[in-house]
Amino acid sequence: MSVVEDLLVASEALLVHLDTIPSEDKRDEFIERIEVLLDERENFIRVLSNLKEFNLENDTLKDRVIELDKDVINRLNKVMSVIKGDISELQQMKRREKSYSNPYAATQTIDGIYFDNKK
Repeated sequence: MSVVEDLLVASEALLVHLDTIPSEDKRDEFIERIEVLLDERENFIRVLSNLKEFNLENDTLKDRVIELDKDVINRLNKVMSVIKGDISELQQMKRREKSYSNPYAATQTIDGIYFDNKK
């Protein structure tokens, strides 16, 4: 197989992996697998960029690589938005829990303190 075909296979594997976003329990394994697949793709892209005589002789391969790259980017953005949403939900939950445990934290004032401005 050529490097371009290896890149296509790696991109398709990444695309298949990104089809389903798992629950929060299995998300760490999911992200680790994404990192492995992205590193693999990066290696193939690096090899292609180092080839001096690199020429995509087949326009269909070139078009397929570009199409897969766009799909991968779109799906990675979807995964990232889901993870960002989960993080913001977690932060809101922490704020709610904090305000529940100390409901008067926002209304506390500094009474009885005198600041002397004289030297």
